[in-house]
Formats: sequence, structure tokens, C-alpha cells
Amino acid sequence: MRALPAFPLAKPAAVTAVVTAALAAGLLAVSPASAGAAEVRIHDIQGSTRLSPLAGKAVTGVPGIVTGVRTSGSKGFWFQDPHPDADPATSEGVFVFTGSAPAVAVGDAVTVSGTVDEYIPGGAASGNQSVTEIGKPAVTVVSSGNPLPAATVINSHDVPGTFAPAGDKAADGSINGLTLRPDKYALDRYESLEGMNVRIGTSRVTGATDAYRELWVTVKPGERPTPRGGTLYNGYTSQNTGRLMVQSLAPATAGAFPVANVGDSLTGTTEGPLDYNQFAGTYTVAARRLGTFRAGRTKPEVTRKQRKDELAVATYNVENLDPTDPQSKFDRLAAGVVDHLSSPDIVAVEEIQDNDGAKNDGVVAADVTVGKFIDAIVAAGGPRYQWRSIDPVDKADGGEPGGNIRQGFLYPDRVGFTDRAGGTATSATGVVSQGGKAALTYSPGRIDPANPAWKNSRKPLAGEFTFRGRKVFLVANHFASKGGDQAIDSQYQPPARSSETARHEQAEAVNTFVKKIRSVQRDAEVVVLGDLNDFEFSGTAKILTDGKALSATAYSLPANERYSYVYEGNSQILDQILVSPSVRKYQLDIVHINAEFADQDSDHDPSVLRFRP
Repeated sequence: MRALPAFPLAKPAAVTAVVTAALAAGLLAVSPASAGAAEVRIHDIQGSTRLSPLAGKAVTGVPGIVTGVRTSGSKGFWFQDPHPDADPATSEGVFVFTGSAPAVAVGDAVTVSGTVDEYIPGGAASGNQSVTEIGKPAVTVVSSGNPLPAATVINSHDVPGTFAPAGDKAADGSINGLTLRPDKYALDRYESLEGMNVRIGTSRVTGATDAYRELWVTVKPGERPTPRGGTLYNGYTSQNTGRLMVQSLAPATAGAFPVANVGDSLTGTTEGPLDYNQFAGTYTVAARRLGTFRAGRTKPEVTRKQRKDELAVATYNVENLDPTDPQSKFDRLAAGVVDHLSSPDIVAVEEIQDNDGAKNDGVVAADVTVGKFIDAIVAAGGPRYQWRSIDPVDKADGGEPGGNIRQGFLYPDRVGFTDRAGGTATSATGVVSQGGKAALTYSPGRIDPANPAWKNSRKPLAGEFTFRGRKVFLVANHFASKGGDQAIDSQYQPPARSSETARHEQAEAVNTFVKKIRSVQRDAEVVVLGDLNDFEFSGTAKILTDGKALSATAYSLPANERYSYVYEGNSQILDQILVSPSVRKYQLDIVHINAEFADQDSDHDPSVLRFRP
């Protein structure tokens, strides 16, 4: 039997009262064998794998010191054994789920009886890792005002550079049953500290503060830094091991959470229990103590104006824009187009909603939405753009229910648009030869809308433009989202990316269409752009460029500048511009005005490509 560490005990009368109440509530069970059983400590509950060896079993009188209390969301508290064992794989802290505001305080010495549970944030289907916790608890406060167990420091030297072990093939790729190796794998290091009091020092913000009072930092400042302070995600096998979420345990009413942008910092000490977040599926410092906010130098960018003989084409996801949005959103998006993008010649816009937004009433027209946006651009000092698009079939293109999002083209008088009537939500535009040159049968027209690849997803919109006597084809896209993919920190390694199937089929359809244009006119200038919901190194991008029909302009940028979106502290590309071989000389600029900032009007940064047709 393990020798019992010294631990403060409650007065007999207090113990009797708690146990009596717990028995009456059915929270504790007593068996004759229990008198001779070894005392269970927190490290016994946590074990040396991700799943507790005591899951589903009752435990009695587990001792520890309260290190954090959560009074909102999943209510409960963390407590930690001040007398650790010698195994670095076994955590000494655990969460106690009370379901209501817990009647304990940080520094209380407690004993806890209850049932050991493995809770999977987001549900088993999410693929997230589980959180070991004690449920249905009976808690005895033994004493108060005790010093906390010393916080374990997490820094660049402590976290391994290898992200995760390969999953167990016999368990469908899960790492749950593997013995933790905190000295070799970053995820194992974090898991070995689950529920424990941890501390990070001065850390750079890599993901801006969101609506839930959380932000992301890196404890590895040299890990794939972007020029503006982020951390670049540039490959499925090169995950960023220093990335952590930070939340505050203080109630929202207790004080302001820092409104931080990428490139800002939390200086000094941030300390609290290490949790695994329900929604992000990532390890999180549930901070009792937040570092001091220090502003960085990250500012919204401005791209240069196109020259007289340059055509500037841009892509911009305006995030579910509809007439019910405040005028300020229209004004700020318009300022983005005019002041930051310098009024491009063509803007492929994604996520324009119908005239009553998310109201699910059969309305699909978006002329009010677009008109309000165009007016805002004019008021900001920009040109009066014209608009070309095709209204979708109600409820057929995914996105926010009732919103009927679609993509379309904005263009000024400097550019010509060739209208060829007949394009509808269900009719496919084709490619024909006119005087030896490629032409669209419908302009604007949808590409292969009956293809099952576009089920519940936006159909590509093709348009035929002219600039200074030259014809240019544009294809505006908004591929299927990543919804349903397993998180980077998933229990499955490597995580499954089930949403890729749809995007691969969509990429194939667009690639086929571009090849049709080039089969009629080999030197046709084609620009494929939009929110592709996938990375420049992805299989989706490889399929789009198959046969050298297109090339990804992202590769013209330095590697650390290839990002248009920040997700859970990772700077990455989702918005792309690809060109046919005849577009030889160009300049791409991803204009960072949204994704790195807490105050944003879209979660995407726009991109602009300038070239001479």
C-alpha cells in the first residue's frame, strides 16, 4: 500500500456530517471491502494514459488543494495533490464537475468522493480528447488559506517539438490508450498536466480575443513566426506545438479581459489550471491570474493602387452580409474595399446574403444587400461598382439557414463585362469558340451546378470580362467548409479531414472547366479565386492545379506571409487566387485587415492580384 502523505484532516464532526449527507443523497456507497482498500490519489485517477484506469468507478476521500473555480459554463473546480508521485506521465490535478456554483475557494484543502468520468467535450463524434473528472461529488472542506502547489512552468524548453504520436491502428487511430510520453510529444506533455496548476511567462498573442473572452498565445516565440506576430500553419505534419488558449476564470463582470490582437503580448505571469476546451478542442490555461496586456504594433494594411495598365482582381469574404447588419458593418467593409484594397477593378465577393438575411421565408434575391454595399463604397470615396451574380435556389447552397449566401462580381466602368443571358441557378455555362477565342455560353453562369459535388454548397460563378481590349475569365468560388473535420488536438492522430471529400470533387469540377477554356484557347487568361476553405499545400489545391491548368499565386509570397485567416492561433490560407499559365507576371498581396484583429467585420482577409492582361 502507498504510504500516505501528510494531509490536513477535517474535524470528525464535519466529516460525519458530509458523509451522512452524501450517503443520504446516494452519492457514496460503502462496502465491507472498502476498509482495507488503498487510498486513491489524484495521480491514480489520472493514470499514465489519456483515459483514467478508474473511469466509471467510485472513489472516496481523494485529497487535494483547490487551484481554480469555474462558476460559468461547465461549473466546478480543479484540485491538485500537493504530494506528487515520481511518474511524469501522471497528472496531479483533476476537475470536479459540480453542475452548480461550487462552495469551495482557491486554497481550500478538500477531500472529494464521487465517480470518475471521462467527459468528451463536443461529444464522442467530435473526435476530441476526453477530460478526466470526478462527477456527482461530495466535497469536504478540511481547511482554507493553504498555499497552492507550485505551478508547473510551460515554456519553449519544456514542450517537445514533435506534436503527437501516431494513433493506434487497432483503435482506429486513437491515441487514448497509448502511454503518455511527455518528454517526446507536445500533446502528451499537455495531457500529463491536465487539471494541474501551470504557469506561462510573457507570451505573444497569435489569435485575437474572441467573443467568448479567450485568446491564443504561443510559448514558443520562434516557432514559425509571421512578420506580424502570428504563428504560421503550413503543413499537416508541421503543427505548432507552442500554441495554447488562454481564458479567464474571473466572471465577465469582475473585470475586463484584454482585447488583444495578433502581435500583442501577455507579459509577466499567466497562471491557472490546464484545461481542454470544449469548443476549440485545444489545451487551455484557465487563468486565475492573467499576464499584463501589452499592445504590439500590428496595424491594418493598405495595398497600393493599380497602375493604368494593370488589372486588379480581389477576393473578399464579407461574412454573411445582409441588410439587417448595422450600417457600421457596411461602412467598414466599404472602407476595406476603398481605403485598404485601393478600389480593385474586380472584386469577387463571397457570403452575400439575401434581402432579409437569415429569415427563412423563401426570399433569395440579394439586390437590397448589394445595393446597400455599393452605396457604402461610393460614400467611402470609391467608384460605383456594378454587380453580376446569380440567385441560388432557396436552401440549396449551404451557409447560415435562410441566408442563401452567394458569390458575385463587383466591377467599375474601367472594366467591361460581357453579358450573355440565360444563366440560372440550375443551368450550366459552357465554353464555345468565337473566332478562335474562348467564350462562355452564359455570362455570368454557374459551373456544373447539377454536379453532386455542390450539394448544399455554393456553385462557382464564371464571368467574362474585358480590360483594355483583352478578355479575362474569372471564376468566383466558395468551396465547402471544414465543418466535421477533427481538431488538430484530436484524440485521433493524424486527425480525419472528412470535409476534404467534397472540396476535392469541387476542385476537380473547376479544374475541368478551366481545361475546357484552354482547350478552345490555349492562351486564355483565367483567374480562379475565392474562399476555397483549404490550404495552399492541400489536396484541394493540387487538384485545382492538375495538368498545370492553374498555378497558385500564394507561392509567389514568402512562406511566412501565406495566410488570410487565423484559426485557433494558427495563421493559415483559406482564400486563394490561382491563374492560368498565360497570366505570367503578377503581384499578389494578402491585405491583413481582419483576421488578426479582435475588432473585425469579417473573419477573412481580402487578397488582391495585379497583372497586365
